[in-house]
Amino acid sequence: MEPASSSAQEARKALGKRLAEIRIAAGLTKRALSENLGWHESKASRFESGKRAPSERDLRDWCRVCDADDEAEQLVTTARRIEGMYIEWGKLEANGLKQAQQSALPLWDRTKKFRFYSPWLVPGPVQTASYIKALLTSIRDRRGLIDDVDAAVEVRLEKQKIVYSSRTFVIVLEESALYNRIGGTDVMVGQLGYLLSAMALPRVVIGIIPRNIERPLMPVEGFFMFDDHTVKVELVSAHLTVEQEHEVRMYAQTFNELYEMAVFGSAAREIITAAIESFG
Repeated sequence: MEPASSSAQEARKALGKRLAEIRIAAGLTKRALSENLGWHESKASRFESGKRAPSERDLRDWCRVCDADDEAEQLVTTARRIEGMYIEWGKLEANGLKQAQQSALPLWDRTKKFRFYSPWLVPGPVQTASYIKALLTSIRDRRGLIDDVDAAVEVRLEKQKIVYSSRTFVIVLEESALYNRIGGTDVMVGQLGYLLSAMALPRVVIGIIPRNIERPLMPVEGFFMFDDHTVKVELVSAHLTVEQEHEVRMYAQTFNELYEMAVFGSAAREIITAAIESFG
């Protein structure tokens, strides 16, 4: 995989390239444009190279000076999308976990096929209420957030009803994810038991990558694919949204390779049952 923030950085460079094209079409040098706007020339250079993100006002001023006002709205829309690609947790969760959960609802609502790979925990669509609460409580305490865990749990449980709809879910887990203790023994036993039940849902496919196999591909960061257009990655410091087509294809290829390593059906149930028994 490429560096975690490469998708946002490439998009910022593409925006900078478009700004350069608009400036050149207007017959302006970076110096002339900067003088018109009262900027230091280096500011325009940083925008065009993608090293600095322009504000909405910067973009509108740029277009005005270049006599390209008809370009402004599209550039502003693009800049807003780029800003949403890489969001530090502190910003995303500034108003609590409930709002952070709600922010994902529009994407879930319009997605038809979900592909989730998780190396360390059972992912959202097949989590129990007690598992969710234990997980969000841990996040709240680690990041020093306001206490709205119960409200956030309700939002996620409401979101989970989508697994009973016409959507398709393909979930691949590392076997080690079954043993990472989120909450106490009862929480884990209940969660793994629910995982077995979820395997029977008609549009849910769950595979487990055994710990003892010879691997052609080592575990990678957990990621969630929404149709063929968006990938979400949860980093230590931030929430990453990948939308660049070539990067989405990389994640799709990686998911396929991980899928080929997984076992399904009775073999997967045996692994989950062994994990349940380990908590006994």
